[in-house]
This record gives sequence, structure tokens and C-alpha cells, in this order.
Amino acid sequence: MSNYKELLKERELLEAKIEDARRAELTSALQTVRTLVSEYQLTQQQVFPPLRGTRSLVGSVGTVNKVAPKYRNPLTGQTWTGRGKAPKWIDGQDREQFLI
Repeated sequence: MSNYKELLKERELLEAKIEDARRAELTSALQTVRTLVSEYQLTQQQVFPPLRGTRSLVGSVGTVNKVAPKYRNPLTGQTWTGRGKAPKWIDGQDREQFLI
């Protein structure tokens, strides 16, 4: 039966072998990919299409349109769109003075 130090040494040797095998296979895989991309004149968009389910801010069903800020705090530069609960810096004041 092996002791702890022997097992650690074996693991170290195995990890080195694994890394060497990975590098060799990776080199081969990259060469294959490069050959195919060149041969078929593939573009980046063809090889890596946009992910499904990503949302854009263009107003399609289920997406949220971003609203431009309407008010700005002159002291801190914070902005507010005028939607939702008013921030403390504008709450209870004349909003005209904070218009952008």
C-alpha cells in the first residue's frame, strides 16, 4: 500500500501527463478548426452565432426599453427618469429646477 507522499508524487506526475496530453490534443483541434474555417471561409458570426435568449433593448415583446433620465441632482450628478418612487434629493421639491 502506498503512503501519502508517494500518492502525492504520483498525482503530480499524472497531472503533468494530463496537461501534456491536453496541449497535444488542443494543438490538433485548433489546427483542424483553422483548416475548416479557411476552407469554408467561415465568419466569426457563423462559427459563434449570438446566444439564444439574449434580449435587446429595441422594444420587442418581453424586453424592457431603457428610459432616458429626466431629472439631475446638481450636487451629486445623480439622475432620475421620473418613473417609480422619487429619490430623496427631489422628493417634496419643485421638480422644474432639476430638469435636464
